[in-house]
Amino acid sequence: MPTSKTDGVKKRASWVPVVAALMRRQGKVLVGQRPQGGSLPGTWEFPGGKIELGESPEQALVRELSEELGVEAEVGELKFVATHTYGKTGILFLFYDVKFWKGQIKTQQHFELRWVTPKELGTLELPEANSKFLNQILEVL
Repeated sequence: MPTSKTDGVKKRASWVPVVAALMRRQGKVLVGQRPQGGSLPGTWEFPGGKIELGESPEQALVRELSEELGVEAEVGELKFVATHTYGKTGILFLFYDVKFWKGQIKTQQHFELRWVTPKELGTLELPEANSKFLNQILEVL
């Protein structure tokens, strides 16, 4: 019976599925700045979050946008999927188009929200995972 990873047993990576919204208005996309005290503080990200057990990706994104922005969103087309690894944890990102929502967007979990042009997006400090596939993001914007 193997007693450690070196005994030939390979441990399967842990994966976290995450949904993100590409919310656009007048040629700009919405990003939020992560608050101090959490992970990756001060970096800019797209609204969204983890998919909970029993949720579809679309249901998760509707819930996350309600919690983070206070809006009732209509989730559109899946634009692309990407992966990134933080340590021993893999993140599976699903980026969705969100063109329509009801309610006034307001900061509920981010330090700040900002509408930025695709060009400005490249100048912001993004989490490593987002900057890794910035070109894919820009292609779908």
